[in-house]
Amino acid sequence: MSLVPKSEISRRLNSGEDDQIYIDPILSSSQVGEISIDLRLGCDFLVSVQTRKPSISLHKSDDFRDPAMFFQESRRDLGEQFVLYPAQAVLATSLEYVGLPYDLYADVVSRSSYNRLGITLNSMFQPGFRGCISLELFNHSNSPVELIVGSRIVQARFHKLAEDAKYFGPDEQRKYVGHVRPTTSKAAEDHDISVLKEILNRKR
Repeated sequence: MSLVPKSEISRRLNSGEDDQIYIDPILSSSQVGEISIDLRLGCDFLVSVQTRKPSISLHKSDDFRDPAMFFQESRRDLGEQFVLYPAQAVLATSLEYVGLPYDLYADVVSRSSYNRLGITLNSMFQPGFRGCISLELFNHSNSPVELIVGSRIVQARFHKLAEDAKYFGPDEQRKYVGHVRPTTSKAAEDHDISVLKEILNRKR
């Protein structure tokens, strides 16, 4: 496994070949760095809000409280500001739609300029991923921060596998592929959650 350099990123980027890295739109050539591609903040947001419900549910039952109940939709145009308040969780996406080949995975981290403002993000996307990149934003600082929609907020680094990843097996259905807007957690769909519930019920 190795980090993909700029020369290979440039060769693969939107090449139309089977091994292409598809990213659209690329608004500036400066987005492509020596070992990464900068991605921009998209227009849609899901903002965490307080409700009268006691908690988010992580297994489905008669009183299942879906994570979506705890978020409110918001939208901004390119160039507009979005204020991220201290200790606030916001789900966003990249402006770009991304498609990875099956021999690469990508880790996505916040750019240093945003780390210095107290906004950190660290995520990873599997080989074969399709969709806008999910951005789980959190403000660790004591001050509200004005984010600009369309600004380069994160960078994706690509890692080459020794062989192509193989999808999909019966237990490898992927929950977050193809989305173009922010999506709340689907942890309640994890197979092991239902298995654990069955174990608990047998003990009672």
